[in-house]
Amino acid sequence: MLWSSVSRWASSAALVVGAVTAYTPASTAQTDQLAAQGLVNLYNWETAHYSRGQSCQISSGYVRQEWTNLTQTEKTAFTNAVLCMMEKPSISPKSVVPGARSRYDDFVATHINQTLTIHGTANFLFWHRYYVHTFETALRNECGYNGYIPYWNWGKSAFDPINSPYFDGTAGSMSGNGVYEAHNATEALPTGLNPVPPGQGGGCVKTGPFKKYADRALLQYVRLTFLRSITINLGPVAATLAEPEVVPGPDMGLGYNPRCMKRDVSPWVSSQWNTDADTYNLIANNGSNIYWFQTIMQGLFDQGFYGVHTGGHFTFGGDPGGDIFSSPGDPMFWLHHAQIDRVWWIWQNQNIAARLDQVSATVTINNTPPSRNGTLQDTVNLGFNAPPVVMSNLVSTIAGPFCYIYL
Repeated sequence: MLWSSVSRWASSAALVVGAVTAYTPASTAQTDQLAAQGLVNLYNWETAHYSRGQSCQISSGYVRQEWTNLTQTEKTAFTNAVLCMMEKPSISPKSVVPGARSRYDDFVATHINQTLTIHGTANFLFWHRYYVHTFETALRNECGYNGYIPYWNWGKSAFDPINSPYFDGTAGSMSGNGVYEAHNATEALPTGLNPVPPGQGGGCVKTGPFKKYADRALLQYVRLTFLRSITINLGPVAATLAEPEVVPGPDMGLGYNPRCMKRDVSPWVSSQWNTDADTYNLIANNGSNIYWFQTIMQGLFDQGFYGVHTGGHFTFGGDPGGDIFSSPGDPMFWLHHAQIDRVWWIWQNQNIAARLDQVSATVTINNTPPSRNGTLQDTVNLGFNAPPVVMSNLVSTIAGPFCYIYL
C-alpha cells in the first residue's frame, strides 16, 4: 500500500513537472526605473537629513528582493519558515480566537478582526507595512529564517500568471493553481461589476510547497517527511469563490473551519490591472496627494476598476485568498503586500519632502459609516503579534521600527 501510494504520488509529480509551459516574464522596466531613481533620492535625503549616529542607515539596512531573484535555496528557506509558523501553536486566547491553531492563524485573526478599519482608510498603507514587517520578524525570531519577505513584482507575470515562477506549482513557486473544479464567476467587487470569469482552477491546491496532499492512504510519516501540507483554519467571512462548499466560517470567521487552500489563478484579472504600465501609471500620475494614490491603488469599485491591490488578490483568488477578511491565509498574501509596500515606497521616494508624511481618508472602510479623518497620531495595533505603534513612526522604511529598502 505504501509503495503503491508513493508511486502514484511520484507519477503525479512527474506529470506536473512535465506540464509546465514555457514562460516569458514581461518587462517591468518602467516601474523599476522609478524604483532606482527613488533609491538615489532616498540616499540623498538620508545624507541631508539624518544623523550618522542613527540606528538605521541605507548602507547597513536589509534588502527585500523580488521572488524570481531568489535562489532555490532562498525560496525554500522562506516557504519552510512559513510552514513552520503554521506548525507552531497559537498564542491567541481561545476566548478571542476559538479557531486559531497556529502562530500563522494569529496573524490571520488580526486581519479578520480589523478588516473594516484597515482598508479604504487612512491607515491602509501604514497598517499593512507594519503587519508585513511583524510577520517577517516572527519568521526570523520564531522559525530561524535568515532572509526577508520577498515581493511579487506583478508586471512580470501579468500576462501569464499560471505558468509563472510564482504559481507554476514547482518547488520554487508559491504553490500552483487549484485543481479544476466547476464554479461560477467570482463577484470580486462589492458593486458586482466586472466579475471574474471562471478559470482553470477553483479547487484545492495540490502542487508546490503549500499543497494539500489528497491521498489519505499514505502513511503519516511519509506525509510529514516529504509532503508538508497546510490546512486553512479560519474564515471565510465574505467568501467570493462561487462553490457550494465555500461558506462563511463560524464565529464571524474566527471559529475553527479546517479546509484546503483553493485558488483560481486568473490572467483575466492580472492582464487588466497588474501590468507594469498599471503600476507605473499609478505612481507617475498620482503624485500630488496620497488620497488618490491609495484610492486608485485599492480600486474604484463603482467603475468596475480593481486597481493593483484588488487585482493582485484576485489574480490568485479562491479561498481564503478571495476573502478580504481572511486573505492572509494564502501565503501569497505576503509577497503581494510586500509589493504594495514597495509601490508606496517608490511613490514616496519620488518626492520625499512632499510625500513622506502624507496621510488622508477616514478611519472606516470607504468612510462607511462616516467617521473622522485619520492622522499620523493614530495607533496601529496588531493584537497579540506586536506592540502598538503610532503611525508617524511608520512613514519611512529607514526609520522607526524599520530598516530596509527594495531592490
